[in-house]
Amino acid sequence: MNDAVPAELAVLDIAGTTVEEHGAVYEALADAVAAASPVPPSADAIQRWMGADKREAIRSLLPGEPDEARVGAVFTDFRARLDRAYRDRPPTPLPGVPEALAALRAAGVRVALTTGFDRQVTDALLASLGWDGGTVDAVTCADDVPAGRPAPYMIFRAMEATGVRDVSRVLVAGDTTRDLRAGVHAGAAYVVGVLTGQTPAAVLGAERHTHLLPGVADIPALLGIPYHAQQAA
Repeated sequence: MNDAVPAELAVLDIAGTTVEEHGAVYEALADAVAAASPVPPSADAIQRWMGADKREAIRSLLPGEPDEARVGAVFTDFRARLDRAYRDRPPTPLPGVPEALAALRAAGVRVALTTGFDRQVTDALLASLGWDGGTVDAVTCADDVPAGRPAPYMIFRAMEATGVRDVSRVLVAGDTTRDLRAGVHAGAAYVVGVLTGQTPAAVLGAERHTHLLPGVADIPALLGIPYHAQQAA
């Protein structure tokens, strides 16, 4: 790998980081929990669970101590709402992201996607984008690991899947505080907050991080990879 590129693996979140889905996941989550609870979740409560395993989020957002049957029913409702939202307004790659992914991989940096979605939702989403045919090197979902973000396990699973052994050669990027905390917990060399999601810059900036960038399209330049804005036009 080019010595000017101090990374072997870029681990990138999906919704709000590489994919524009217009906040549909959090609207669907809030609506599904509200439909099953006498007290709708607050916007602050929903924001605290951005980037999390969605079953874990539902379990914590429901009042009391919900059993697995209730959590499962709300999760099924959440997925149905999200499917409808995606049909009505299909997700799209964020500007410059496909070109940035190609530039990273051309420079020898492997690319993995991670997400709080389960495998079934993720596979359908990536297929709708045409990203199911080798656009990235690995995809790790919340149901692939014992715990979702801020635990670092999805990052470690992405390293395992791509054959990267040294976490000091890993970049982690995402649009939520949980993405940044997972990167810190993993010991990644680069922990990058991107401002393309629903989390304000001031909130991301209050978390431990190495960089805040406008978006994933700016990551190649951060790593010294030749990449020009007109590629994303």
